[in-house]
Amino acid sequence: MTEQLTVPFAEALAQGGAAEDFAASFNLWMASEQRRVFSLCQRLLQDPDEADSATQDTFLKAYQALRKEARELDDPARWLTRIAVNSCLDRLRSRKWRFWRKMPVPKDEATALAMMRSTAPEAEDRYFAGQISSRLVSALDRLSARQRAVFTLRHYDDLSLEEIGQLLGLDVGTVKAHMFRAVSKLREELRDLYEGSR
Repeated sequence: MTEQLTVPFAEALAQGGAAEDFAASFNLWMASEQRRVFSLCQRLLQDPDEADSATQDTFLKAYQALRKEARELDDPARWLTRIAVNSCLDRLRSRKWRFWRKMPVPKDEATALAMMRSTAPEAEDRYFAGQISSRLVSALDRLSARQRAVFTLRHYDDLSLEEIGQLLGLDVGTVKAHMFRAVSKLREELRDLYEGSR
């Protein structure tokens, strides 16, 4: 059914016919595509009212684009789908922005802030984090240069073993061996830190 209704629209578009012919053909095409576009918008937006508005925007944008410049469309349904998806994405972005623009009443904001716990680390936590950090630096210093390089590239720079091998000019097996030795030595050096937390 869509193909039958799309053909007259495509012909009217290609011929650049009278405005009445174009509008009539567009209306037929819109009627044939409306349910599909609405369903797509509904799935993306999860809100029937928003989907209805996005569907209207989609057909308005399509109409305006086709009236502005007559173009031959290889696949009008795909072109319309792209417009619908972009309309939905614009609405989703706008929805997020509307959420953040809503300002709370100062009284409510003060109440909410008073009820929240601080997420900042306490002095004792900061002290222990500093101790752990210095112990880790000390343990890393006791590794061989290759082991330290492999461990640092893997865990601090998040490189893959293959990338580390390329950087250091080593086989992947050699990189794995250095990683295993480094982790084993660090576990032994820092055993009291992680066994004490069990």
